[in-house]
Amino acid sequence: MKIDSMEVNVLKALAHPVRLEIVKKLFNGERCVCELCDDNEYSQANMSQHLKLLKDADIVTTRKDGNKVIYTIKHSEVKEIITLVDRLVRTEIDRLLNGEE
Repeated sequence: MKIDSMEVNVLKALAHPVRLEIVKKLFNGERCVCELCDDNEYSQANMSQHLKLLKDADIVTTRKDGNKVIYTIKHSEVKEIITLVDRLVRTEIDRLLNGEE
């Protein structure tokens, strides 16, 4: 697989609102599917599909704990990417709110 294709896969996986929300929840450490489902309206099956895409894009990794599958962010750089995008968006919002063009 080409590097460009791998980069696109990572960015596409992060570009979905549910998957972005999942990764942000994993900023504070590992969680199982049931914990990720606790505070939103998504079913466990739907959450598992999104987690599979994140795993396929090499963004998260898993380990078994009894019957549970525990998810964690695989690379710290993923946090950096999301933090940079968040900073970019907030800077732009502040600029617009201050009437700058």
